[in-house]
Amino acid sequence: MDANSYTYPPAHKGDTAENYHGTAVPDPYRWLEEPDHPDTVAWVAAQNELTQNIMAELPVHQQFQERLTALWNYPKSSVPRHKAGRYFVQKNDGLQNQSILYQQDSLDSPLEQVIDPNTLSDDGTIALINQSYSKDGRFLAYSLSQSGSDWQTIHIRDLETNEDKSEVLRWAKFTNAAWLPDGSGFFYARYPSPDEMPDAPPSTHQQIFFHKVGTAQSKDSIVFARPDAPNLGFHPQVTDDGRFLTLHVWDGTDRRNRFYYRPLDGEEFIYLLDEMDAAYNFLGNDGAKFYFHTDNGADNGRLIAIPLNNPAPANWQTLIPEGDDAIAFSLMVNNEFILGTLHHGAHKLHRYGLDGTRLGEIELPVPGTIFDLSGERKHTELFIQFQSFTYPPTILRYDFTSEALTILDQPQIDFDPTAYETTQVFYPSKDGTQVPLFITHKKGLVLDGQNPTLLYGYGGFNIAMTPIFSPTRLAWLERGGVYAQACLRGGMEYGEAWHQAGMLANKQNVFDDFIAAGEWLVVNGYTNNKKLAIEGRSNGGLLVAACLVQRPDLFGAVHCGVPVIDMLRYHKFTAGRYWTAEYGNAETDPEHFRFMMAYSPLHNVQPDRTYPPLLITTADTDDRVVPMHAKKFAAALQAADNGRNPLLIRIEMRAGHGLGKPTAKLIEEATDVYSFLWTMLNR
Repeated sequence: MDANSYTYPPAHKGDTAENYHGTAVPDPYRWLEEPDHPDTVAWVAAQNELTQNIMAELPVHQQFQERLTALWNYPKSSVPRHKAGRYFVQKNDGLQNQSILYQQDSLDSPLEQVIDPNTLSDDGTIALINQSYSKDGRFLAYSLSQSGSDWQTIHIRDLETNEDKSEVLRWAKFTNAAWLPDGSGFFYARYPSPDEMPDAPPSTHQQIFFHKVGTAQSKDSIVFARPDAPNLGFHPQVTDDGRFLTLHVWDGTDRRNRFYYRPLDGEEFIYLLDEMDAAYNFLGNDGAKFYFHTDNGADNGRLIAIPLNNPAPANWQTLIPEGDDAIAFSLMVNNEFILGTLHHGAHKLHRYGLDGTRLGEIELPVPGTIFDLSGERKHTELFIQFQSFTYPPTILRYDFTSEALTILDQPQIDFDPTAYETTQVFYPSKDGTQVPLFITHKKGLVLDGQNPTLLYGYGGFNIAMTPIFSPTRLAWLERGGVYAQACLRGGMEYGEAWHQAGMLANKQNVFDDFIAAGEWLVVNGYTNNKKLAIEGRSNGGLLVAACLVQRPDLFGAVHCGVPVIDMLRYHKFTAGRYWTAEYGNAETDPEHFRFMMAYSPLHNVQPDRTYPPLLITTADTDDRVVPMHAKKFAAALQAADNGRNPLLIRIEMRAGHGLGKPTAKLIEEATDVYSFLWTMLNR
């Protein structure tokens, strides 16, 4: 592919500049922030036409499309959720755009369809997101998202008649439905409509409402609000014993939170934890004793009990102290604490008594990831969705009575996992920090430096990069490619200290870790800089974009998915304000401006440099990371291009950040991405 054989669509440069603490920063592509501006619309159409024309010419495009379609075509199942004597499960027969929700009387009973989201739109872009069941099993509150939006509508299905109630609740996102014990209604969180608060910044002033089944949303009553703290969000929960309404109080993506509660029939909330000093995950209660998983005084996490009648920290009881491995998640099942921990980036599962007594480990099949699990305190069974790089998503059932872990549902894949192997190495980053790296490839790989290698990373928001199964990786591995996944700082692989080492002023550590991973793969004979591709999405898109501009010589191709790019203005758009605890705010803080400007990909593009072949992917209705980031980055890179490599952008229509994306669109995008990367590495 010759970059000189085509011309990039023109993007005119404006004269906009912004003053940051005495420094003028040009923003020539500010106009691309306006999605409906005629110039933006024309530019997007021209970019998509160029990209699709090039994709059609890729020699392996059809091969990837056919193979990815075949690899995606396997039955998929969620973990069953046991509610009021029935099991609810979502299943996809293979290539359905959306999974269908079913119910059954027992695990071996016939499935009865509850909701099929595929019938709600012609192109599969309406997705079923959340489900909350009333305690008696009569009602289901479920959320629908359209075109990948974070905004959702809440509907109520009467499970006895399998028909919806007439009301639809709007202006909701990031919420659940917390049912009253009698099933007459539920608490939920929603934002004001634009008419209610026209001058409020987007996604602020979330409030808790109560909705009575069978009434219009306009009749809902406000239960709680914090007008003095408009950035706070609330997650309501009614305790299993029906005594309390609790609120998990969050502020953006900051792991630290507050916790409020009140008697269910009361009016005033008690601010039990209001210092915003640590993370507190409420697990359950025994009367006035509340159980929490927290990182207060324990970077790797601990479990504590707080007595409501004397809740000062001096009276907190540590039930399970901090260990060598970070606690990734926790819940109560079979009247026990179930803890998932991270051991060098893979999950382990442990049982503890309510007094903290260790009851043993539930041995998982291979080093891998617990993607989801379900069970309740009164249940004697735990359902686990488990997977690894070559171990397909499998539903496991643990029986506490027999202490047996059995396979409930394991798909048959057109792929032989025994022909591949995964190893883990630890490599030194720039400052000497040892970083874990998973490497998967065919057995017998020759380390001659000639293997097409895909390096993936994320590095942020306390999210661990554990082994995940993906049809796209299988298609890559089958062709003889190597897949590597780095556990970068900024994640939670080693607890909160690991997270903080990759956030705010320490963000450059994440990029250094990723660059060092690429250098290690080259030095150790897996690949060379012409055959090394990097990939990341969202915060991972920021990662690969920063590494692209810092070390363009190290990579042979780049996929930059739904990226955060403009670090000076990201907080001004939709969900961006939620991330300031992670990234900082260059507008208000001179020190933040200094370190953010130093790595912001948009502001570090240099003219007349040879950047590696690049495909940026985004979506027109992404309201999590708005597409202006990708558009401005593409325009800046194309303007700086010296004509040696293609620098492309692909803007998906009627799609979002990835939430509920239909299977057809997933396959189309993956075909473009991986046929592009493979072609670029094998020129």
